[in-house]
Amino acid sequence: MENQPDYFLDIRKASKQYATKKAVDQVSLQIPKGSVFGLLGPNGAGKTSLIRMITGITMPDEGSIYFNGHPFKTSDQNKIGYMPEERGLYKKMKVRDQIIYLLQLKGMQEIAAQKAADIWLVKMEIDTWKNRMVQELSKGMQQKIQFIVTVAHQPELLILDEPFSGLDPLNAQKMEGILHELKNEGTTIIFSTHRMEQVEMICNEIALIHKGKIVLKGNVKEIRKQFHGNRYKIAAEESLHFISENPDIKILSSHSDELLIELLPNLSAKEFIRWINDKVQLTKFELYLPSLNEIFIQTVQPENE
Repeated sequence: MENQPDYFLDIRKASKQYATKKAVDQVSLQIPKGSVFGLLGPNGAGKTSLIRMITGITMPDEGSIYFNGHPFKTSDQNKIGYMPEERGLYKKMKVRDQIIYLLQLKGMQEIAAQKAADIWLVKMEIDTWKNRMVQELSKGMQQKIQFIVTVAHQPELLILDEPFSGLDPLNAQKMEGILHELKNEGTTIIFSTHRMEQVEMICNEIALIHKGKIVLKGNVKEIRKQFHGNRYKIAAEESLHFISENPDIKILSSHSDELLIELLPNLSAKEFIRWINDKVQLTKFELYLPSLNEIFIQTVQPENE
């Protein structure tokens, strides 16, 4: 089996076990080059264990990982930028000195690291704090420093775990804009967060991991269509109170003159249109696409219960 050239990261039946717990169980994922890929899952699902294998911190017990067309090797680590949820800055070190030091650990020469640090400090609007100790910075400002350290060495693969944590809306928007810039420049990005609205805005494709297994993956728009569940938003100038009398229609919510309904299996959309057109003229009839948050809960919660 040859590696697909369009995939930057190709994970093939990767597994990882710790004592009696199988943290990752036969996971296969293909992440396209230059995409923003959402890696989602509840706490303890196996996301961090999978990320550690992708970055080479640990190796899979079974399976393999291909990095830009070749089996992952140690030298690939310097081509990865990883920002974990638990941050790792030296509190008593000056901001600029710390960025330069950490970029050198990623393989950059000192002069190049100094130049990159200065460019990114300005870009992230934090250059006036460059000679201050990290411990003097707010949580949001420390987050910006962590982001600079993650991206300034121009990694080919960027892995961000809860990157907007601690940021106000303006800085979150700024970081989101930078992620789009990096994507357009060809950087492949893996984005992990519990905030599903950010995933919908940023990610092209997602994978949902639960109990070590991939339980859902694909294009965000296609997944939302897949989970529409025969639900529709409808509205009319006249009252729609009579709809509750139809046993094949379930009213899920009502907001102003708009209803969210579910058509039960005995009633198709075409049959519903014919039925309601004899009574009122609809001003709205559109397929309801659930949010990723709803899909996340629907996919994960049954097993928890």
